[in-house]
Amino acid sequence: MNKSVVYALVAAVLFGASTPLAKLLVNMVSPVMLGGLLYLGSGIGMLLIRLLRDRGWRASGLQPGEWPWLLGAIAFGGVLGPVALMFGLTSTSGSTASLLLNLEAVLTAVLAWVVFRENADRRVVAGMLAIVAGGLVLSWPSGAVETGSGWIGPAAIGLACLCWAIDNNLTRKVSASDALFIASSKGLVAGTVNVGLAMALGSALPPLGTATSAMVVGLLGYGISLVMFVLALRGLGTARTGAYFSTAPFAGAVLSLVLLGEDTGAGFWLASGLMALGVWLHLTERHEHEHLHEELDHAHRHVHDEHHRHSHDISWDGQEPHEHRHRHARMAHSHPHYPDIHHRHGHTQNA
Repeated sequence: MNKSVVYALVAAVLFGASTPLAKLLVNMVSPVMLGGLLYLGSGIGMLLIRLLRDRGWRASGLQPGEWPWLLGAIAFGGVLGPVALMFGLTSTSGSTASLLLNLEAVLTAVLAWVVFRENADRRVVAGMLAIVAGGLVLSWPSGAVETGSGWIGPAAIGLACLCWAIDNNLTRKVSASDALFIASSKGLVAGTVNVGLAMALGSALPPLGTATSAMVVGLLGYGISLVMFVLALRGLGTARTGAYFSTAPFAGAVLSLVLLGEDTGAGFWLASGLMALGVWLHLTERHEHEHLHEELDHAHRHVHDEHHRHSHDISWDGQEPHEHRHRHARMAHSHPHYPDIHHRHGHTQNA
C-alpha cells in the first residue's frame, strides 16, 4: 500500500477518536477553552518532539511566499474550526458529530477542485455525492423541528468542517515543508489564542487533571494526526487525502458507542452505509495518463526514483531517503499517480 495512504488512515483514526474523547470533556470545560487546550497540547508536544529530533532549534525552511498560506491555515483550522466543533458538541451526540465530520472531506474536495483546480475524476465525485447524502440523512432532525433547535449542533459542526476544508487546501501549499514545524506552529498559535480568548470571556483554567487530559487528547488527535495528514497531503493531494481522512468519523462513532453508550437508529446505519460507499469509491480510484512535469525547485525527503534523477552539489553519504533542495528537469511520461507535490498539473479532460 502507498505509504501516503497509511499516513492518511492513521491521521483519520487519531482524529476520529479525539471527537468522542472531547465529548467527555466538553461539559467540564467551556468550548473555547477546550479547543485551546486541545491545540496547546498539540503544539507543545510537537515542539518537544521536533527539538528532540533536531537536537535543538532549527529554522523552519519555509520560503517567504509560503508563510501567508501557513498563517491562513492556522487561522481557519486552528482557531475557528475547533471552537465551532466544541460548540457543536454541546448539543450533538458524539456518534452523530463523528459521522458529520465526513463533510470536511466533501468541502475539502470541492475547494480543491473549484478554487485550487485539482483534478476531479468521475469516481471521486460519485464518492463525494454518497458522503453528502449520508451527511444529510444523519443531520436530519428527528425532533424539535418546529423550533429548529435540532439544527444548531450540526450547523456548528458543518462550520467547523468548512474551516478545516479551507485549512486543508492552504496546508497543501506548504506540505513539502517540515510537518512537525507545521503542526507545532499551528498548535502553539491556535492554542494560545483560544485559551487567551476563553479567559477574556470569563472562563477559568480547569483543574490540572482535566487540562492534562485535554492536552493529551490534543497531542494525539490534533498534533500527531496533523503530522500524518501533512505527509499524506504531500503524497496524495488534497481531495484524495480528504477522502481517506473521511474514515475518521467511523473510528469516532465506534468509540462513541463504546465509551458513551449512545443508541443508534436506522438513519445512523443508512448514513454509515452511504458514507462507506463513498469512501470505497475513493479507495478504488485509479488515475493514469500522459502528463508533463515542468521544471520545479523545492526541498523535501526523497529517494532517487524516476522523479528524482539529479546530481548533488552537497556532501552526501549515499543513504536514502535524504533531504536537500533539488531541481526537477522538464519531463513527460505516463504512470498511475495522485496530485502530489510532483503532479500538480492541469488536465484537458478527466483521465
